[in-house]
Amino acid sequence: MLRRSIFIKKTLAALSLSAIAGTSLAQGYPNKVVKVQIPFAPGGTTDIIGRVISEPLGKALGQVVLIENKAGGGGVVGAAELARAAPDGYTLGMATVSTTAANPAINPKIPYNTLTDFTPIINIAATPNILAVHPSFPAKNYKEFLAEIKKNPGKYSFSSSGTGSIAHLQMELFKNLSGTFVTHIPYRGSGPALNDTVAGQVNMIFDNLPSALPFILQKRLVPIVIAAPQRLAALPDVPTFKELGLEPVNRMAYYGLIGPKNLPKEVVDKISTATKKALEDPAVRKRIEDTGSIIVANTPEQFSAQIKAEYEVYKKVVDSAKLKLE
Repeated sequence: MLRRSIFIKKTLAALSLSAIAGTSLAQGYPNKVVKVQIPFAPGGTTDIIGRVISEPLGKALGQVVLIENKAGGGGVVGAAELARAAPDGYTLGMATVSTTAANPAINPKIPYNTLTDFTPIINIAATPNILAVHPSFPAKNYKEFLAEIKKNPGKYSFSSSGTGSIAHLQMELFKNLSGTFVTHIPYRGSGPALNDTVAGQVNMIFDNLPSALPFILQKRLVPIVIAAPQRLAALPDVPTFKELGLEPVNRMAYYGLIGPKNLPKEVVDKISTATKKALEDPAVRKRIEDTGSIIVANTPEQFSAQIKAEYEVYKKVVDSAKLKLE
């Protein structure tokens, strides 16, 4: 009984010291540069939104917020590095569906547990995903597109931001539901995938709308179908996957801030509050919304629940469709 009493006292003392340490850290936080890791190469949607929010977030926190690109493995390399970082609030990361749901759902060897190795902070924005083709592709709408790839299985290829990314998994789901086959060409991020597709080295791309939209507006890519709640004003003639009877593919992407596990609540709240303050600036909101994204700015608890729900959806997709890494 005595030993149990001593154990309880030590446990309570440890928890008390931990709480004090967390509060102390938060009171002085931040007192140096805060790094936000982008788990993809420059030029993609994750990079765009991360860079848009970095300067106003830095002003709200009173410190420089520095963007670092850590590309590789469909976002796994950067996410794994973040999971190993010290939980002090000075190394954060941009969370995407690719890194926290799609890739963990399809990759049994992923070096982190998406539900336990991170501390969700805030979902900044959500964005539609789009399937687009190079102008040389012999189809300019969905009906023609479907007929062409069904007639020529294996002839065409699609690029994505990486193996196991949301773009890869959504395209694989589309192929499964439509009974088609297109070869996957993975890249280290949306930027290089877009560059090669726009250059005509790959026939099509499944990508987040913000990074693809400028090329679509310049007529360097032709939009075929979009994953969004409804048709977009900017692309009124482009149908949604839901309209075409492919609702499982009709999922949007999220872009939020996360930290390593055990990030003190006081630090989480400070970053979350500063991000919301940054998003109150009409100019910042406009820059994000101009990409086709929707501002979310939810709570840490809501973002945590969202990550869990998205992971479960993609795990079910992978299991039911028997999808495997190439």
